[in-house]
Amino acid sequence: MARVIDAIAFAAHAHRRQRRKDDEATPYISHPVALVHILSVEAGVEDIDVLCAAALHDYLEDCCGQDGQPTLEQGRALLCERFGAGVLALVEAVTDDKALPKAERKRLQVEHAAHIPEGARLIKLADKTANLRDIAACPPADWPLFRRREYFDWAAQVVARLRGTHA
Repeated sequence: MARVIDAIAFAAHAHRRQRRKDDEATPYISHPVALVHILSVEAGVEDIDVLCAAALHDYLEDCCGQDGQPTLEQGRALLCERFGAGVLALVEAVTDDKALPKAERKRLQVEHAAHIPEGARLIKLADKTANLRDIAACPPADWPLFRRREYFDWAAQVVARLRGTHA
C-alpha cells in the first residue's frame, strides 16, 4: 500500500497546477484519486501495479513534453525507476499521443481498447467511470448538454470495446 500512497503523492505534485474543468476548478488530483478509489474500494482490485498506474495514468499525457516539464522520455524513465516497468507499461497503455488531433486520439481510444492489457482495461474503465460521474454531477462549465451527450456516447464506445474486463 505504501507504493500506492507514493504514487498518489507523486501524482499530486505533478498535477499541482492543474484543475478540472468544472465550475469550481477542482484540483486535478481528485481525478487520479477517484480512479484509485473506484478500483480498490468499489471493484476490489488489489494489484498494486494497477492501483499505482491508476494514480499515475495521466502523468505522461498531461505532465510531460511541454515547456518546463520533463520530456516524455524523462517521464517514462522516472516512472520506471520509481514505480517499476509494470506500472510504466500500464500507464503507457492508457496514454494518448497529444501530438495527434483530438478526434484522432478519441478514435484510437475506441480502436485500441480491445487490445490493451487487462490491468490497463481496468484503469481505462475506472477513468471513464470517474469522468462520467463528474460530467453528470458537475459538468465542465463550458459544456452544453449536446457536448455532454457526445462524451457519454463516445465513452460507451470505449467501454464496449473493453468487454471481458471484470471490475
